Amino acid sequence: MRFAAVLNSEGGTLRTTDLDAFSKRMTGALAKAGHKIDIDIVPGKDVAAALDKAVGRRNIDVVLVGGGDGTVSAAAARLMGTKKALAILPAGTMNLFARGLGIPQSLDAAIAAFADGRVTSVDMASANGEPFVHQFSVGMHARMIHLRDKMQFGSRLGKMRASARAAYDTLANPPRMDVALTIGEAEVITRASAIGVTNNLFGEGHLPYVDNPAGGVLGIYVTVARQKGELMKFMLNVARGKWRDNEHVEIHQTDKVKLKIRSRRRKLYAAMDGELVDLDPETSIEIHPKALKVLIPATK
Repeated sequence: MRFAAVLNSEGGTLRTTDLDAFSKRMTGALAKAGHKIDIDIVPGKDVAAALDKAVGRRNIDVVLVGGGDGTVSAAAARLMGTKKALAILPAGTMNLFARGLGIPQSLDAAIAAFADGRVTSVDMASANGEPFVHQFSVGMHARMIHLRDKMQFGSRLGKMRASARAAYDTLANPPRMDVALTIGEAEVITRASAIGVTNNLFGEGHLPYVDNPAGGVLGIYVTVARQKGELMKFMLNVARGKWRDNEHVEIHQTDKVKLKIRSRRRKLYAAMDGELVDLDPETSIEIHPKALKVLIPATK
């Protein structure tokens, strides 16, 4: 296969990686398996243009991307519905989409897996026409990202510390939202502190990622916890993957949902694959079965 790699030099763990040395190892490992690769190392501001160039090349079979969630999501959006496959270097903080695909969590192990990997098709989702691969969320998660992004950090560990501080501050002042969800013919009206709509249902007993990335459904997680103790229990259960053990989380599944939110706050944000976006008055979210080709380990 012919690979085109786009590495965000400012994204995730790549900002502290010797990318010249890693590129040589990647080229050698893929060459041994009979593949060819062209590597483009760019700063964050040039990632979009580099992805457009890679996706537009006719002789490319796989676009390999390295960076954080934003880089991966941007690549997937461009490859959605095409014949080219996406390969993900797990260079982000949590690498949740990559985990769901069974990709090893070290850079060199991931390349070794790609060398004899296989292409399969998985689902994507969209919110008002904008594609995402992992989650669209409103409330606590978006608030945490908003607070974290105001902080300074220069490494993966620094980002994790900033995230912990943002989580603490969010617990001290959690969001309160009046929510209307239209699921099929039914309407769910409630007051919530968090809403998460996921590209397939999260698995149980591990970090929040899917066990079946081609399940064909949206997961809808409505958090009605309000008190600090309830919210702390919710966050602990999220980290442990104990969704169904939490009496303050309502779980639904569907192929399409409409979301309306009212809040006292003048400005509301949503988080889409970890990136803040403006929240529209009404958001239509739907699943797109097997809309993305991905390269995964042969044993997955």
